[in-house]
Amino acid sequence: MSKIKVAIVGAGNCASSLIQGIHYYKDLKEDEAIGLLHWNVGGYRPYDIEISAAFDIDKRKVGMDINQAIFAPPNCTVKLAPNLPPGGPIVHMGRILDGFSEHMLDYEDQYTFIKSSAPEPVKEDVVKVLRDSGTEIMLNYLPAGSEQAARFYAECALEAEVGFVNNIPVFIASDPQWAARFAEKNVPIIGDDIKSQMGATILHRALADLFKNRGVKLERSYQLNTGGNTDFLNMTNQNRLATKRISKTEAVQSAAAKRLPDRDIHIGPSDYVSWQKDNKVCFLRMEGQIFGNVPINLEMRLSVEDSPNSAGIAIDTVRCCKLAQDRKQGGVLEGPSAYFSKHPPRQYPDYEAYRLTEEFIWGKS
Repeated sequence: MSKIKVAIVGAGNCASSLIQGIHYYKDLKEDEAIGLLHWNVGGYRPYDIEISAAFDIDKRKVGMDINQAIFAPPNCTVKLAPNLPPGGPIVHMGRILDGFSEHMLDYEDQYTFIKSSAPEPVKEDVVKVLRDSGTEIMLNYLPAGSEQAARFYAECALEAEVGFVNNIPVFIASDPQWAARFAEKNVPIIGDDIKSQMGATILHRALADLFKNRGVKLERSYQLNTGGNTDFLNMTNQNRLATKRISKTEAVQSAAAKRLPDRDIHIGPSDYVSWQKDNKVCFLRMEGQIFGNVPINLEMRLSVEDSPNSAGIAIDTVRCCKLAQDRKQGGVLEGPSAYFSKHPPRQYPDYEAYRLTEEFIWGKS
């Protein structure tokens, strides 16, 4: 198969895990490849993905080979393939807009962004990079709350007619107007807000579904998360969290038997603990009633490296997006969006989203 050429917007920890993962699985056989949802997606293997372009705003990354830039501070994720060969694309200066929260400047430690002074590109500059590099798909890894910046890059994807995977909680695929624009241009899009492989949201959904299927009345629930990467530092600014909270909350509400009142459900990032680095810790509590109105409560603690937890999902979103391009299919990919994203245009139970995605992959839908 030919290589799938992918542009990365935001060379942070998630991009680092994805790029390292592509190289990590390159030397493995299928029966050795632990941790992937699919080894083969329509003939494409994980190592068939090639980074063709990259954008960031940190001066420690701009102008560097992407294979080296992903190891520069403030990145702090686990190293899956620490000796990547040089020769990747050079990281271009990105458009800042609201992609950077000024409160980050208050932190003096190594996890702080240092904004580059390089000139910011306009849409025509980004589109030229995408076209000149032969990019087929753009992955959005901007920080949560980057509403204007995410829409800027979505505009660039539409103009360049490259597929768009929206990994962040800015509503583009789930916005009917944006969805219509991608359909009109016959450009595929998957989103919004990537679900991790075994993360807090997917576990919370599974447990909410279990309560429903076992006849347990869910009365109250919370999900509290802490972490020490720049994603969590960015999210200490509560003004950037509106869509993040909606995305995570709706993902769980849609799996419950009955929608909980707002006062009885709290889901969202909670605090930044610098020494946790890329480790995310989730504290989850669910309260309900079983037979005879007898109370029950469940508490769970999950500890996981945050960025590798999303990389395997990202590898599948890229390959599904490429399959749509091969089939001349544009607009929102409904099954993959529902299975891989927290806030798709339409929520399905996870087993149904999985079925729809499998049918899409094997050309049955």
